[in-house]
Amino acid sequence: MFPVSSARGEALAARMARLGIREDDLEEQFVHSSGKGGQNVNKVATCVLLTHRPSGIQVKCQRERAQALNRYHARCLLCDRLERRILGAASAEEQRIEKVRRQKRRRSRRAKEKMLRDKHARAETKSRRGRVDAGSE
Repeated sequence: MFPVSSARGEALAARMARLGIREDDLEEQFVHSSGKGGQNVNKVATCVLLTHRPSGIQVKCQRERAQALNRYHARCLLCDRLERRILGAASAEEQRIEKVRRQKRRRSRRAKEKMLRDKHARAETKSRRGRVDAGSE
C-alpha cells in the first residue's frame, strides 16, 4: 500500500487498529504542496490532507515529494494526535516531550554553574595581578 518496508506498513496498520482507526473513517484529499521540490510539487498534488471523521482531527502532510510517502506520514501523524488525545499525559509523545524538558532543565543548570565557575576563576586570576608602574625606568 505504501512505499515503505512491509514491517513499517504492518506496524502502522497494527497501531491504527489498536487506536480504532479504520480506513473507512478517513477522508483523504490531495492538494498541491509548496516549497522545495520544483516542477514535481508544482504540477502534482503530493500534499495529503487527511481527516478522521469520528474525532474531527485533520492532518496535513507535505514532508516528502512523493504522494504515497506523504500518505504514510499523514497516517502516522494522525495516530500520534489521536493517541495524544486518548491517552493524554500517559502517551508516549507526552513522555518524550517531558523527557526533553527535563534534559533541557538539567543542561541549563549545568551550563549556569560552569559559567559562574569560569567567571570566579577569571576574577581570581585578575585579582592576583599587580599594578604596572610606568615610571620605574
